[in-house]
Amino acid sequence: MIRVLVVDDQALVRDGFRAILESQPDCEVVGAAEDGIDAVEQTLRLAPDVVLMDIRMPRLDGVEAARRICSDKRWTGRVIVLTTYGDDENVWDAFHAGASGFLLKTTTAGDLVQGVRSVAAGTELLAPEVTRRLVRQFMSKPRPGEAAPGIAELSERERQVLGHLARGRSNADIARAMFVSEATVKTHINRLFAKLEVRDRVQAVIFAYESGFVSPGPRAEQ
Repeated sequence: MIRVLVVDDQALVRDGFRAILESQPDCEVVGAAEDGIDAVEQTLRLAPDVVLMDIRMPRLDGVEAARRICSDKRWTGRVIVLTTYGDDENVWDAFHAGASGFLLKTTTAGDLVQGVRSVAAGTELLAPEVTRRLVRQFMSKPRPGEAAPGIAELSERERQVLGHLARGRSNADIARAMFVSEATVKTHINRLFAKLEVRDRVQAVIFAYESGFVSPGPRAEQ
């Protein structure tokens, strides 16, 4: 039997999920919470196998609630974030908080039940709509190991300068890092602007990220 905790600030939604899950012979809804604080308390007290977690709730949102319960070693269950909002930021936040699944509220009752079973069995789960979008984004990037069009035209020094620009460094900072004069940095910047067909450093930075030349994070590729 899969023991489930339903978390949503709307009573009608909670009741709907409860009805769907309790119609299955292998699912039992052991509790229902209306905000993140209630979810944390009930998870640690009831020890459900799966928590169905909404994101936008009063007092404590679902991402922070997921982070708290997933980091608590006393609980060994798994979290599925179930939300109306499938933005990349929400997907990123949910999985970095420790969630094992991400579904949209447009999912069918059958897919919801199957998702609960899959996550309870140890499988990671992502809504098909989100999966398709992420695959499209991935496919729009250059093949791994290949430079994006435009990047391939840059010299090694111009690529280094572009990497520094993407980190938000000033011309003076770049000059110190590369042991060249600021005038030389300006020359490299003007040349890379022309090769990438961008008009300023903001557009150059956008190009660097959208082309996959650099990735968000503490360290950027060059």
